[in-house]
Amino acid sequence: MTTLSGWQNFYVIVGSSAGALIGLQFVVMTLIANMPITRNDAHAGDAFTTPTVVHFGVVLVLSAVGCAPWDSIDAIAILWGVLGLGGIVYVALARRLHLQTAYRPVFEDWLFHVLFPVAAYVMLGASACVAYAYARPALFVVGAAALLLLFIGIHNAWDIVRYHHGRAEKCGGFGCGEVSPRMETRLPLAPRPTRRTERDQVLERVRPGRD
Repeated sequence: MTTLSGWQNFYVIVGSSAGALIGLQFVVMTLIANMPITRNDAHAGDAFTTPTVVHFGVVLVLSAVGCAPWDSIDAIAILWGVLGLGGIVYVALARRLHLQTAYRPVFEDWLFHVLFPVAAYVMLGASACVAYAYARPALFVVGAAALLLLFIGIHNAWDIVRYHHGRAEKCGGFGCGEVSPRMETRLPLAPRPTRRTERDQVLERVRPGRD
């Protein structure tokens, strides 16, 4: 009986939640893709949506690995270190949050898109370093990191839905500003305004007198 044997139920619950949320994320993105959106809104959606799917994916990988029948904690600790280091590099190099211009990030955005994810990946890397000497505490730290990434993804996914819903309400169900090329053919063409001449205006004023 290994140290990981008592964590199967935990990782089954967490992994199932992450997998279901990834599926829902794709459904939401498919629905949003059918809305007329501007290029800036599309860039903002990519900047905030892709990291969320990545965090869910890391939780899913951690859960799958945690349920595997390992003989010892040595191999899984290496994977923790790889995921932790890769996550830190990904968050550091993901500059789309800075480059998008449709939305100005506030402190809450920096907290849930930068600070909290970095903290979770640092926890994974630290667990890999101490797993050989302190296996049981390391497992609890990894479990906390997985839960933190899961709740970060839930918060960010909800923010994405709220953002696009608010934009749709503000613009009457349509995107504001310049429309992306893929949506130009879907927008209804506005009728051309008729030009009224001075003769038409005179006839309208005279016509009631003839009756």
